Formats: sequence, structure tokens, C-alpha cells
Amino acid sequence: METKQLVFNITSEQPEVLYAFYKDVVGLEQEPNSGGFLVGGALFTIDGHSETTGKAKEPHRALFSFLVDDIAAEQARLEAQGVPFIRKQGREFWGGVFSTFLDPDGNYAQLFEFKPE
Repeated sequence: METKQLVFNITSEQPEVLYAFYKDVVGLEQEPNSGGFLVGGALFTIDGHSETTGKAKEPHRALFSFLVDDIAAEQARLEAQGVPFIRKQGREFWGGVFSTFLDPDGNYAQLFEFKPE
């Protein structure tokens, strides 16, 4: 398969709330042509869907991780805005450090910093 770009779409019963969260709180860069966000070369979009209702039923099924240079600073910035974290700077054996937070729909999203020892 030859692809040009990864496009990840998440659906919500309240797409405008979710969109505002990722734009205004998380601070993702808007892609002007699609109405989505550019994230590391991928396009992240948010939309409504007739079958999507309520909070995420399996929030761990799709994890999207945002690679950052300073996980402590990003986590503190988001926590100061009331973003709840369910994992804080957990280190993996291979050097990844993850802080997992919840978006307004209860989806898991992660800050990720690579810190090899």
C-alpha cells in the first residue's frame, strides 16, 4: 500500500466540544483546508456520527500519543487547565515516558517523551 498521509478521525456526540478541547486546551495546530489538526505529519480530524453516543466505551482501544520535548511542563500546563490524568510520567523499560489524560469524551490520549537512559 502506498500512502501519502495518515488521517485519523475520531467521532463524538459532541464534536464541537471535542474540537475546542484539542484546539484550545491541548493546543494542536489547525490545518486550514480540512478543519482538522496537523499532528506530526498526520491529519487528526473530529466529526459527529449517527452511531456515536455518550462517553467512550473502551477508551483504551485507540491511544493517540503526542510526542513532546518536556513531558513535565506539558502535563503541568494541561493540569492547570483542569485536564484529568490517569497516569503520570510512567516509564517504560525501553525509555518511553507516558502521561495519560482524558479528553471530554473520556478517550485516552497521551503525552509521550522519549528518555533513553
